[in-house]
Amino acid sequence: MYVADSRASTPTASVEGTARRSRAGRYRTTIAPTVLALGTVSLITDVSSEMVTAVLPLYLVTGLGLSPLGFGLLDGVYNGFSALVRLAGGHLADRGDGRHKWVAGLGYGISAACKPLLLLAHTLTPIGLILAADRTGKGLRTAPRDALISLSSTPETRGRAFGVHRAMDTAGALLGPLAAFLILRATVDGYDAVFTVSFCVAVLGVLVLVLFVPGGSARGPGAGSVPVPVPVPVPVSVPGGSTSAPESPQRPTLRAALGLLGRRDLRRITICALLLGLATVSDSFVYLLLQHRLGVPDRWFALLPLGTAAAFLLLALPLGRLADRVGRRRVFVAGHGALLLAYALLLTSWHGPALPYAVLLLHGGFYAATDGVLMAAASENVPERLRSSGLAVVQTGQALARFVCSLGFGAAWTLWGDRTALLTATVVLAACAAFSAVSLRPARPAKERLAT
Repeated sequence: MYVADSRASTPTASVEGTARRSRAGRYRTTIAPTVLALGTVSLITDVSSEMVTAVLPLYLVTGLGLSPLGFGLLDGVYNGFSALVRLAGGHLADRGDGRHKWVAGLGYGISAACKPLLLLAHTLTPIGLILAADRTGKGLRTAPRDALISLSSTPETRGRAFGVHRAMDTAGALLGPLAAFLILRATVDGYDAVFTVSFCVAVLGVLVLVLFVPGGSARGPGAGSVPVPVPVPVPVSVPGGSTSAPESPQRPTLRAALGLLGRRDLRRITICALLLGLATVSDSFVYLLLQHRLGVPDRWFALLPLGTAAAFLLLALPLGRLADRVGRRRVFVAGHGALLLAYALLLTSWHGPALPYAVLLLHGGFYAATDGVLMAAASENVPERLRSSGLAVVQTGQALARFVCSLGFGAAWTLWGDRTALLTATVVLAACAAFSAVSLRPARPAKERLAT
């Protein structure tokens, strides 16, 4: 049949067909320029934000003398306040073509402006307000940025695209704590110097976004995706001889975004992300637990996030590609299994020199298997016109859950001690992971169900 077809075609048609197949194959395997540009922005921005994050726990607990409960409140604000504005950011980005970039840019700009304000704040209330404003910026930018990544990638390579972006993002997370460590060692008034340099780096990230990230929705061959013909409305025959036009696309409203939870698969993913977030102890508490267990000197504390970032950087792309092959939900649940092992190591009586390396490797593996993979999995069930606000729904549930976890873990640490608080979180996480493994299990084909 192949010989007959090839003889029947003209040389020109054969060449054109080969060229089309070559272009389509290239689009399926390459990473979109939009993803690379956004990865560069995230790399630079994470250098800035992780400089602050690396020194913030020590600055607040040791420098300002906050209790674990007070730190848990601020840490909850820092990691969960963005949930209050993620839906708004997603909604604004979906309301018009090209808005994804500018809503994300507004978020990056707000976060950059908050960095120098930390130089002026020395008590709980102003620091909390500054951190809330910084997280407002993060909430505005996260969903539009992830929507741009999703829209500029094909369904077959979406996990890989998120893996590449998260790897570049994590490269910044790796460099940020290292920069903070060097600044603290080289300056007398180290914290102020860290906040100042962080602001300058954040401004650079905003400039890269404005200059190099495309302003459109990033769809099409230029963005690295396979060109898809625009569907033309075709009348549909109905009984009685009349015709009706196809259903029009959903308008990008908040009600429509929340209505996406009526889709069974997206609702399951959102519920599981929320439940697992309720037992995900924040990074800062993990590093404080390691410091308490091993007696890490204060001057070395800023280097602890490097272990998580290095593992995340090395594993983000391989696990993203694995998720594309074996299933994103499976990899997502398995990532929380890695976090369970990290908690278990912190609960043991082992004090060997390999403990921090093992815990931080598992901690970074958890993020590599869950962060971008969750967005890739959720994208499968969200239409393009609602991609930003639909992803924001999932992110909001997860962020609110982690906010509650930070408050609860800080309170439990204050009342019962760090070991009992971590044991409680471990039990809750194990139960939520077991529920998610069952809930997100792929449905069997109809033939298999009938056979049984």
